[in-house]
Amino acid sequence: MKVLMLNGSSNTNGSTRAGLDIMAEVFDTEKIECEIVCVGAKPVRDCIGCGKCSEKGMCIFSDDGVNEFVGKATDADGFVFGTPVYYAHPSGRILSFLDRAFFSNMWGTGAAAFRHKPAAAIVVARRAGTSATYDVMNKYFGISQMLNVGSTYWNEFHALSREDVPKDAEGTQTLRNLARNMAWLMKCIKAGRDAGVTPPAAEADSMTNFVR
Repeated sequence: MKVLMLNGSSNTNGSTRAGLDIMAEVFDTEKIECEIVCVGAKPVRDCIGCGKCSEKGMCIFSDDGVNEFVGKATDADGFVFGTPVYYAHPSGRILSFLDRAFFSNMWGTGAAAFRHKPAAAIVVARRAGTSATYDVMNKYFGISQMLNVGSTYWNEFHALSREDVPKDAEGTQTLRNLARNMAWLMKCIKAGRDAGVTPPAAEADSMTNFVR
């Protein structure tokens, strides 16, 4: 089994990465493979709503890692998306990245890359804005038939730098418990699949617009 993690900070080795590393240590003890992908500091294109992904099965832009991430997602069994808090909101770069990753995955051969798989968002801030950021991130999972994994508190921790992360005892505890819950759920899903339990097929015939 494998967990694919996304670091949505432009600082590839900052506090967001520290939180992901804490969870990765737990996954390692659970014998679950873990890969961390960094969005990084290079420009990330926003979705332009061109609809070309419905024809190509992937985003039309291929110069910033989104299509590569979706390719990796196909083989992943679970996901963790990490972001810093900017003005009580996720980083703009992770939102642009995920908008295109999830939109482009709605069609084509890779359309099941996220569906029916466990996911969790983790957010870090110096002080405030974590709950609003957490709420935004969770909306990707709810519309994609993913299984939102919880912990013993909202998946947030507080730090200004990587060195601050261990000082938030409850925050780091929340991350470890989150990783254990995800590992358990992934194993339950595998056991069900091995026993012949298959995911439900969703209805997809109706799409209603509110503009008349």
